[in-house]
Amino acid sequence: MPGPTLEMEPVEPQSLKKLSLKSIKRGLDLFSPIHGQIAPPDAESKKIRMSHKISVEYRGITGTTIEPLRQADTNATKSSGASNALALPGPEDSRDPQLIGDQNALVVGPSVQPNGPNDAALPGKSIANFSASGSSERNFSTSALMERIPSRWPRPVWRPPWKNYRVISGHLGWVRSVAFDPSNTWFCTGSADRTIKIWDVGTGRLKLTLTGHIEQIRGLAVSSKHTYMFSAGDDKQVKCWDLEQNKVIRSYHGHLSGVYCLALHPTIDILLTGGRDSVCRVWDIRSKMQIFALSGHENTVCSVFTRPTDPQVVTGSHDSTIKFWDLRYGKTMATLTHHKKSVRALARHPTENCFASASADNIKKFNLPKGEFLHNMLSQQKTIINSMAVNEDGVLATGGDNGSLWFWDWKSGHNFQQAQTIVQPGSLESEAGIYALCYDLTGSRLVTCEADKTIKMWKEDETATPETHPLNFRPPKDIRRF
Repeated sequence: MPGPTLEMEPVEPQSLKKLSLKSIKRGLDLFSPIHGQIAPPDAESKKIRMSHKISVEYRGITGTTIEPLRQADTNATKSSGASNALALPGPEDSRDPQLIGDQNALVVGPSVQPNGPNDAALPGKSIANFSASGSSERNFSTSALMERIPSRWPRPVWRPPWKNYRVISGHLGWVRSVAFDPSNTWFCTGSADRTIKIWDVGTGRLKLTLTGHIEQIRGLAVSSKHTYMFSAGDDKQVKCWDLEQNKVIRSYHGHLSGVYCLALHPTIDILLTGGRDSVCRVWDIRSKMQIFALSGHENTVCSVFTRPTDPQVVTGSHDSTIKFWDLRYGKTMATLTHHKKSVRALARHPTENCFASASADNIKKFNLPKGEFLHNMLSQQKTIINSMAVNEDGVLATGGDNGSLWFWDWKSGHNFQQAQTIVQPGSLESEAGIYALCYDLTGSRLVTCEADKTIKMWKEDETATPETHPLNFRPPKDIRRF
């Protein structure tokens, strides 16, 4: 026979809410003060605690005392009205704090309040009187006594805004490069229509058109010592033009991809070109020989400038670095890694030993010859900056991919004008980009090369005054160190 079966009573599952309430009840039973197991707060120990807190908070001020309110009232009636007193209000009860002590006294409102029936013996309010008459040393622990330190940032001088006074049409493609003649009578522009055009500075009329490249022309330079003009383009070619014969007399072969920038050394007969093969090549102008291949960048070398003393070559690249090169050994002297994005433009100041570099994240200024970081420009253009130029007067111009042309004060980094180019009728709104810009030799005219196939010339507005265009400058609160 099968044995009797035992039926278990079903256990009701306890919810999480019930268990939590049970745990809270248990904790209250253990730690609740209603059982009288915890000793009542001691008035003397509370007074010592508050005295210690106040002395720690206001350590720099001598003569710290804590007095009951009644004693403070009697002192206030006895002493004459204190002058030059600073009152710091306490909590809500101290709407009318009294000034006590001698001159330069600091009065703090009530710091102790009754906390229950056990505090009956302790006065409801206490006042801390800090006498600062005996010490002349400044207290840096409280902002109430801190002096406002004036900004050391240099204030920019007022500059008139620049205006567009001439638009030159003639190219059939994007205008990618520009260079001025040393005599300041003409300038040349290179375009995506594979031509180089020479224009008169005074009238803006076309003087000459040169053909020879089979891709867009990204770099131009005119020699100040010879009748030579140099051009570089996406067809991997670097050409030397004789301006007396208006034809190519030399070609420099060696780049493995498009050539994006070029520069002439101011004192030696050498040419520097940088391109998509991540190399800056140094050429002997006469013999067409490649002297050095300055390799070290990890991406396109898109900007270069030269100077007579070390570092004689400075390059900016799409790998977001700037490199200084030793021209004697063909090696890197220093690498600046301050930028986070491509360094597409570099501009050296004509008279000072410093230069600026432009990237999509910011425009930064560096010292020469060591490359110490000076400061960022005080605004952000927030676009890809393709080109920049600075004149002797200290006006820095930067041209962006969205057609923005911003003017900056070189010394302070203040952005005093934000201009926007207007695309030509029939062009797309996206063709508002500025690809190259250059000042003439006097620094009074600026030429911009744009994506709407035009060349625009800018000059200062003579009618502007500080009243019509006020200087709206605010020094920065914090100076970024990188």
